Amino acid sequence: MENKEKINQLLTRGVENIYPSVDFLKAKLERGEKPVIYLGIDPTGPTLHLGHAIALKKLGEFQALGCKIILLIGDFTAMIGDPTDKKATRKQLTREEVLNNCKLYKKQASVFLNFKGSNPAELKYNSKWLAKMNFEEVLSLASKMTVSQMLERDMFENRMKEGRPIFLHEFMYPLMQGYDSVAMDVDGELCGNDQTFNALVGRNLMKELKNKEKFVITMKLLTDNAGTKMGKTEGNMLALIDDSNMMFGKVMSWEDSLMWNAFLLCTNVSEQEIEKMKEEIVGGKNPRDIKMRLAYEIVRIYYGDDKAEKAAKDFVNTFQKKEIPDEIEEVNVTVGEMLVDILSAKELVKSKSDFRRLVEEGAVSIDGEKISDFQIKIEKIPVVIKIGKKRFIKLV
Repeated sequence: MENKEKINQLLTRGVENIYPSVDFLKAKLERGEKPVIYLGIDPTGPTLHLGHAIALKKLGEFQALGCKIILLIGDFTAMIGDPTDKKATRKQLTREEVLNNCKLYKKQASVFLNFKGSNPAELKYNSKWLAKMNFEEVLSLASKMTVSQMLERDMFENRMKEGRPIFLHEFMYPLMQGYDSVAMDVDGELCGNDQTFNALVGRNLMKELKNKEKFVITMKLLTDNAGTKMGKTEGNMLALIDDSNMMFGKVMSWEDSLMWNAFLLCTNVSEQEIEKMKEEIVGGKNPRDIKMRLAYEIVRIYYGDDKAEKAAKDFVNTFQKKEIPDEIEEVNVTVGEMLVDILSAKELVKSKSDFRRLVEEGAVSIDGEKISDFQIKIEKIPVVIKIGKKRFIKLV
């Protein structure tokens, strides 16, 4: 692939916007410049998920082009809590919780980023500069932005209309994230499009404090049918800590309409091939077969071809060869819940004693395996529960 074509694909596939413009960044790259680009992640949970992987994948492509890459762990900002898209104030985390959350981040990011070699990605923590700022410096930073600018955020505006509180520390969050750019003296930032406001605050601070034109690349988000961002907060996202079978099963549980966006953002399948698969669907191909390909392509990135193939075979054996119907009621559950409580609540068993009787008779199975413990807890999701010969329920 010609270098210009590589750059064009780099700046378009999965990209929502580039500030100040696509041409600005394209010209830099075509001149052979190697800008410093960072991606910031707040460790608000113990594992990265597919939403993070979208941005990490793109960051890795910039690294492959020779750009200097920084993965910034927001160990300080995570204690404050990013208010983006939140209808209520985030629960503030302790430093111990934050550091415990990010233990796996570097290893998981290594799927996409190379932390060794001639152009290694750097790992940084924003407590290095934010925790050291004195009150005078904080006030000086706060003077760079007005309240009216902050209230331009839809999220803050909506909270005010609905009479819900906005705390001052939430106003400070975009300034802190913006100051990360200044402290690291980067050329650009890559983020999900839900972080556009925060990233542009950093762009403004770079202009004022460094007289530097910072570019911002915002990525499209993987959203469900309702337009809800798929992530750990929403509880509908594939986590990078999931095993290969769980990953495969979660992808297969997605709405069909999510497939094309997922192929584009989460796999290495070419856009030409994606268009060809769309034509196959129009021609009558079963969407389930295309989704099997999607699940395989996602799993292989994290676990390799062998485990992806095994996950596909296991899925077929569990879900397609056990005479399980295509349409099964889905119930949202939490790992650790007792199966008897779930089935009782859905009235799929008459009572807990009825469930115990069914278990003793060998009439209850999880993913095709009969269970013998009537106090069994759900250890993973998604799974299909079969009660008797004809009753099915899928736990997601």
